[in-house]
Amino acid sequence: MRTLRPAFTIIEILISVIIITLAIVPVLKVHTDNQEQIVYISERNKRSLEDSLYLSKDILLHHQDNKTAYEVLEKFFKIKDSKSREILKKSNRDIFIPEEKDILSTEEQGGPSAVVHEIMLKDKHSSIYYHFNLEGF
Repeated sequence: MRTLRPAFTIIEILISVIIITLAIVPVLKVHTDNQEQIVYISERNKRSLEDSLYLSKDILLHHQDNKTAYEVLEKFFKIKDSKSREILKKSNRDIFIPEEKDILSTEEQGGPSAVVHEIMLKDKHSSIYYHFNLEGF
């Protein structure tokens, strides 16, 4: 005669499934949050590369303007390829430049002077850049 060995009851199985679920849910939430941050950082880095198209000396003349990359670069480059022109025209930023700040002002003593301009490029992923002008060295 065979004897039946004890097995798990359905209640024990359900309790173990609930415990595993409660342990996995926070792990999935952390993974999802990390995924969102990775996507944000990736998009932000792409925008930083595009922002470099706007950081010429002439950018200081465009306070409170909305400019495309093509409008900024056409003064410096002759872009013959129409596909390149279209790509540059799709990239646009709102430009805001607050008043300049003197960070080193010793002109009355005959020393060097330094002025900084803050350049804000506003869009979905806004950025702030600084333009330093050093004189008298």
